[in-house]
Amino acid sequence: MNGLQAVIENPQALITLGVLLLAIVLFITGGLAPELTGLLSVSLLMATGVLPPQKALAGFGSPALITLMGLFAVSAALFKSGALDRLRELISFESINTPRRLIGILGLVVAPISGIVPNTPVVASLLPVIEAWCVKRNFSPSRVLLPLSFATLLGGTLTLLGSSVNLLVSDISAQLGYGSLELFSFTAIGVPIWLIGTAYLLLAPQSLLPDRGREKSDFGSKPEQSGYFTEVTIPIDSDLVGQSLHNSRLQRRFDVDVLELQRGKERLLPPLADRTIEPGDRLLLRVTRSDLLRLQQEHTVQLAQRSFSNDSLKTFERFVVEGQKTVEVLLPSGSTLAGASLRELRFRQRHNATVLALRRGQQTVQERLGQAILHEGDVLLLQAPIDSIRGLQASNDLLVLDQLENDLPTVTRKPIAIAIAIAMILFPSFTDLPLVASVLIAVVAMVLGGCIRPAEVQRSIRLDVILLLGSLSSFSVAMQSTGLADAFARGLEYWLEGLPTYASLLVIFFSTTICTQLISNAASVALLAPVAIQLASVMNLPPSALLMTVLFGASQAFLTPMGYQTNLMVFGPGRYRFLDVTRYGAGLTLLMTLTVPLLILWQYQ
Repeated sequence: MNGLQAVIENPQALITLGVLLLAIVLFITGGLAPELTGLLSVSLLMATGVLPPQKALAGFGSPALITLMGLFAVSAALFKSGALDRLRELISFESINTPRRLIGILGLVVAPISGIVPNTPVVASLLPVIEAWCVKRNFSPSRVLLPLSFATLLGGTLTLLGSSVNLLVSDISAQLGYGSLELFSFTAIGVPIWLIGTAYLLLAPQSLLPDRGREKSDFGSKPEQSGYFTEVTIPIDSDLVGQSLHNSRLQRRFDVDVLELQRGKERLLPPLADRTIEPGDRLLLRVTRSDLLRLQQEHTVQLAQRSFSNDSLKTFERFVVEGQKTVEVLLPSGSTLAGASLRELRFRQRHNATVLALRRGQQTVQERLGQAILHEGDVLLLQAPIDSIRGLQASNDLLVLDQLENDLPTVTRKPIAIAIAIAMILFPSFTDLPLVASVLIAVVAMVLGGCIRPAEVQRSIRLDVILLLGSLSSFSVAMQSTGLADAFARGLEYWLEGLPTYASLLVIFFSTTICTQLISNAASVALLAPVAIQLASVMNLPPSALLMTVLFGASQAFLTPMGYQTNLMVFGPGRYRFLDVTRYGAGLTLLMTLTVPLLILWQYQ
């Protein structure tokens, strides 16, 4: 009661409460993008005088946020160098032929990788590989994609680098005066959680994962989701020569479908698995851009004449100008150019590039290009100066499918990239080098080692995540400084009075978990961490124990598709329904709710 009266008598606490409620409504309803909700909240706290700009914006310059920015670049370098190619090949092994065996790989191999590499790019990289695995073995993707998301969530709490939320908790701990977290601060709790969670994924009844079938189409999935259609030839020194397609690394390591084989004047259609590859064979592939460039760099294949017809190319020869280059560009999913015509976009003036042809699916459109409405998945044949093409590479609206010099994947740099990543982890563990310094040094080393180019460093940084985390840390400071956190803590203390410490931790953990299902886990941490810390003295636990309770509660997003981004990433490809996630994740949530408080008591008492 005293806490409520203190809030009513403090105008700044009332303002903070109002901003807090507004943010929760926007997070739940999706009225604004999460990062915009965060920016609105921090701006209102500054405009009303609750926080001075220096405190409100301190999160944007925090070591945790700078660490995360560097980690995005290191992850991009690892993926570009092919550091996870072996994992993708492991998934395609013949012995991995049942959903349960694949789930075992996800839990025991993929999850630990998510403790070092952020889980979102891990899921993005493996999603097409697992979809191809399902097509090849005639399993529904719904049998394995949710375990992929859950496995990366379990692995994300193994180290400080595993999730952006881990770094946010470290930042909040530092701002509230309890110091930053170390790289392995919660590994002692994270390892048992990972093992217990993996055991659940392996032993849970398969009936909890429904068979939702898969989309039926000529090529297995939509072009914009499955990649780029192109023709390649087999050089005489290719390591594919003499192998059957079934046994070749084309389909064991890479996400590639062979749709047609041309040998001389003979055209062969699927099934092609038992066909032996010969020099000079021409293959029509469905392949992602990164895999295509990697195959070409390793001299496994060579790009054939462009997939547009020869007649079309002859028509375009008169446009070829010295100093310009003809390239193909793809409109990726989410491109802001989709839905408008080239004329409306003033494409030529805007990008200094001439559109020579447009391909939609397997059809080439050559008439009235200016009036053609662009769709996601369209491929444009462009002619432009090299500098203009480089400008297109920095755009999120267009994906340049052709290579320019120095644009190939750096597979020859794979050992360098892996060595730099290992050093990045070991140096802060065994020396006094701060983690943020180690990550930034690793970024520079990746660039100097040729693992990633400076322009790609900039493109790898997720601005939406940076804006959200940087702005949300202001909530914790405002709640602490206005007494709102203390008031909430007193109310929570009233409800927890008389309960054992284990039961109190269980309530805090479960409350955070439920909150995470409704709003982002970062928002849950920012709102609940300062409240939970106030209960530390009452429960005779160090503040770090309550921070860990909130952190692990916010990481258990197993009940709704909106709980975490990776859940949403697999929701569509798996053709899941809302309750499918709840049904499969309820048992894991219950298991974690009972286990995590015990582990925290074991660690801190």
